[in-house]
Amino acid sequence: MLAPRVALISALELSIRPIRESFDRLWPEAMRINLLDDSLSADRQADGVLTEAMIQRFLELGRYAVRHARADAVLFTCSAFGEAIEAVARDLDVPVLKPNEAMIAEAVALGGSIGLLATFAPTLDSMMLEFPPGMDIEPRLAPGALAAAERGDFAEHDRLAAAAATAFGGRATIALAQFSLARAAPAVEAATGARVLTTPDCAVRALRERLKA
Repeated sequence: MLAPRVALISALELSIRPIRESFDRLWPEAMRINLLDDSLSADRQADGVLTEAMIQRFLELGRYAVRHARADAVLFTCSAFGEAIEAVARDLDVPVLKPNEAMIAEAVALGGSIGLLATFAPTLDSMMLEFPPGMDIEPRLAPGALAAAERGDFAEHDRLAAAAATAFGGRATIALAQFSLARAAPAVEAATGARVLTTPDCAVRALRERLKA
């Protein structure tokens, strides 16, 4: 049986390494197709809302991944684009995962109080809407962490993420809302003692189950 082909569509170059490392550890047999458009996050932030033009761009990326790159599944690694990714899922006849979909499912299954940490503010706005009503979720931004990572100061990125996470207090679970945040998981766990969920690990586990690999 041929290994499944999974298209990974990213809006930040920083998201590519975390998902690659998760596949290397959890599903090395899968073939990966990497598509990067690093103007997506800049345009999303500049627009302030998710526009119809942005949704159309996502549809075109999804169609390219399946019709031309022959992907068996599509995983978007970019947060803050929930409605656009849902449009892709309706448009294609292969599994399509939002970056945080699998992590939210794991968090819901665990239950209890959850701290949601992000370094990109629009991610928190969109992701809070994806949790079931009534869940005890506290969103928190790690100011300066994304800028540190973008200039290559990953130690500072991890330090700022861990420092922000300590403000969650006694939350049982901390969910790191972006793929680019996954690298900070050990620092966050050490600083808080909480269970830490990352989007790439949860996504790889979910995709492997869906494709029965």
